[in-house]
Amino acid sequence: MGKGQEASFDALKRIRERSPFAWVHIHSDNDKSFINWHLLRYCEAEGIEFSRSRSYQKNDNNFVEQKNSTHVRSVIGHLRYDTEKELYLINSLYRNELRLYKNFFQPVMKLKEKIREKGKVHRRYDTPRTPYQRLMESKKIPEETKKELGELYQRLNPAELKRRIDEKIHRLFKVYEEKESGGEPNPSKKQTPQVAVKSYLFNGTTTPASVT
Repeated sequence: MGKGQEASFDALKRIRERSPFAWVHIHSDNDKSFINWHLLRYCEAEGIEFSRSRSYQKNDNNFVEQKNSTHVRSVIGHLRYDTEKELYLINSLYRNELRLYKNFFQPVMKLKEKIREKGKVHRRYDTPRTPYQRLMESKKIPEETKKELGELYQRLNPAELKRRIDEKIHRLFKVYEEKESGGEPNPSKKQTPQVAVKSYLFNGTTTPASVT
């Protein structure tokens, strides 16, 4: 719970264990969860380069920052989740169904170049591909890893994954309702600790529409 140094460090190690490629460089923002002796010692011991973004320059991590919208807020909304039960559901969602659905079945476009013509900026993107497809096309991924990913892909059912994602999100909202003593959460509205959530902005019922 929270973003303390040790908790963030343990989470980082778990992410690395699941990554299908070797880590050579870590580039973080300036949050104290990352700028600490835990991470520095870990990088030095593992031979990983470490750098950080400039202060107040979010574009230094622009590819990561945009995932806060597509992979976090558009999925679980802006509610304030701060209990162990909520944490368990969120971790279960991201470690399992949502991770698989995003990586294997949701194509992503990458910006190839920007061209400025007469004061206008024209952006050109590559062909949309899923993270799984990009890994399979990479020459830096070992063939054994590609074989394991291919076998996993064949076992997955995107429709079933989507149903499980919606089910867990619905359970998460129900847990939030219980915590708020019957208050109805609005996942689409940005929250502050002082503001009590009173109603949905969905379909006028007590069941939220899908936010994926």
